[in-house]
Amino acid sequence: MNSEFTIAVHSLVYLASRPDRMATSDAIARNVNTHPSRIRKVMSLLRKQGYIATKEGIGGGYLLECLPENATLADIYRATSIGSIKPNWCSGDKQGNCSIASQMAAVMDEIFSDTEKKMLQHLEEMTVRDVLERVRIAHR
Repeated sequence: MNSEFTIAVHSLVYLASRPDRMATSDAIARNVNTHPSRIRKVMSLLRKQGYIATKEGIGGGYLLECLPENATLADIYRATSIGSIKPNWCSGDKQGNCSIASQMAAVMDEIFSDTEKKMLQHLEEMTVRDVLERVRIAHR
C-alpha cells in the first residue's frame, strides 16, 4: 500500500475537524508531517473526485467539499491507491520450464487482488467522520 491513502485520509480528517475553514498545503503538511508538494499531489487527486474544493491565491487553500459521513475510506483508497497492495516484483519462469515458477506470478496476482477486495469491503464500513471521532476519543 502506498502512503497517498494515509495522507489523503489524514488530510480529509484534518479538514473535517475545521468545517468551513480553508487550510493551506503548508498547514496540512505540518499536520500530516510531510512535504507540501506531497500534499498538493494527493489533494489534486481528491479534488478530481469531488472531496475538496480549492481556492488559489492569497487566503486560498483547501476546503472540505463532501460530507465526512459520506466519504468512505474505500472510496478514498480507490481514488488514491487502487492496485497498490500488489508489490512490484518479478517472479516466475515465462518459458514454462518449472511448474511452480511458471504459475507463481498469476497465483500471487490473484491473492493480492482477493486481499484488496476484502480490504475494500472493510474500508467501505468506515468514513472520514468515523476516523475523526476515533481521533477525538483517543485525544480525551
